[in-house]
Amino acid sequence: MLCNLWVASALCAVALSAPAIPYSSAAAERPTEMKVLSEYFNMLGSKVQAGKQMAEAPTNTYTAAPTALPNVSHGLELKHVAIGRGTQNYSCSTANSTAPPAVIGALATLYNASCVASTYPDLLNILPSVALQFNLTSASQASLTPSNLAISGHHLFTNTTTPFFTLNTDAMQLGVAPCAKNNSISAPAGAVKGQNDQGFGAVPWLKLTARSGATGNLEEVYRVNTVGGNPPSTCAGMPATFEVQYAAEYWFYEKA
Repeated sequence: MLCNLWVASALCAVALSAPAIPYSSAAAERPTEMKVLSEYFNMLGSKVQAGKQMAEAPTNTYTAAPTALPNVSHGLELKHVAIGRGTQNYSCSTANSTAPPAVIGALATLYNASCVASTYPDLLNILPSVALQFNLTSASQASLTPSNLAISGHHLFTNTTTPFFTLNTDAMQLGVAPCAKNNSISAPAGAVKGQNDQGFGAVPWLKLTARSGATGNLEEVYRVNTVGGNPPSTCAGMPATFEVQYAAEYWFYEKA
């Protein structure tokens, strides 16, 4: 399913060569944003010009942290790669300002990055940092700025302990997966903390396993290369509920 088993790189070049950029002159005053965007477009230009094509599967980036997440279970194969862009959601007790915020879920749109993963894995790894620099214009904007990746699904929580993914759209029917956390590691120290690097850090990397009710043979999900999403350490000055912007790569594995 990955880009129809490594579709020609020319298709990726077309998809990536004309980004829509809601960019303002004020960005020049935000050096972190300028740096990450410059890196992205320099890398993109070199890829398109070279017409690079890879024959092998994408690098498994979940092993790139100082402490690696557990490997994919035996007998599973990569089905889909997506960039998630949305919010991590928290609640606070207004009666206890020293308490840490409580996690109450997340809400994100998933954008199809399978073609990028199969052809330009190094470009894929910078996309979460790039995506975070642009505000969401809606809860489910049609494509991911600035790469023009199309929507491939959505991520939400059905309760505080069940992350849920749907990869069913008009274009593709890849299945749904209610999940449970299998393992967690801290994001690397150099991960982008938030928009313009003004935030409280990147949420952890995760390995998730599918619960009963999953379809499309989906079995495992990895959340890696996270940027932003962490709350402040205490509830001081925070409202009863609030959101923190984040982005990440999601890797979906199915039973072979």
